[in-house]
Amino acid sequence: MSNGPNSSAVESSATQGAYSTLRDLILTGELAPGEKLKIDNLREILGIGAAPIREALSLLTSDQLVVRQDQRGFRAAETSIENFQEILELRCQLESIALRQSIENTSEAWIEEVVLSHHRMTRAEVDSKKNFEILHKAFHLKLIGNCHSPVLLGFCSQLYDLNIRYRYIAARAFAYEARMVRDEHQCIVDAVIESDLNEANQLLCEHYKTTGAFVIKYIK
Repeated sequence: MSNGPNSSAVESSATQGAYSTLRDLILTGELAPGEKLKIDNLREILGIGAAPIREALSLLTSDQLVVRQDQRGFRAAETSIENFQEILELRCQLESIALRQSIENTSEAWIEEVVLSHHRMTRAEVDSKKNFEILHKAFHLKLIGNCHSPVLLGFCSQLYDLNIRYRYIAARAFAYEARMVRDEHQCIVDAVIESDLNEANQLLCEHYKTTGAFVIKYIK
């Protein structure tokens, strides 16, 4: 018997809520890499039923943030130096393609959006970390968002999320905090404004690899 026309909408909303919360807990390390994700424990954390939690965990396996183990439930995906290096290399390769295409398709409207996105992110540095991270991702995706390739942007977005787990680890290191990340972002924006393909790509990859060097050193 149907529970009514709004039943599926409620279930979908619960699944989406569970997905968003679990995703944040994994990305920030609150749910540690390799940690067993027991449904009963997650029900207590989220305050919802088991069904939407299972659906959310299944969605997170597609994001490569959760691993399903046959007959043994779910675990948060492991982290490793090798995994991080693969993510870093793919980010540099794919975002270089997307940034190059974006600059080749440059327009005043896109440049204005990049500058505005950068301004919003910079202002948010004094706000909560979560708000900054949202705007930081928005900025990096805006940089490459003029490539007119939704599939490419989808891959880049997923790689950003996989990478952010490692950045949370690196953020605990004093040397990482001492970096002039704001200056690095500004230099990338300046190169984009000047439509300097090679400079923009070089600065973007150096930005990622500098972070990568800190991450690898910290997690060894």
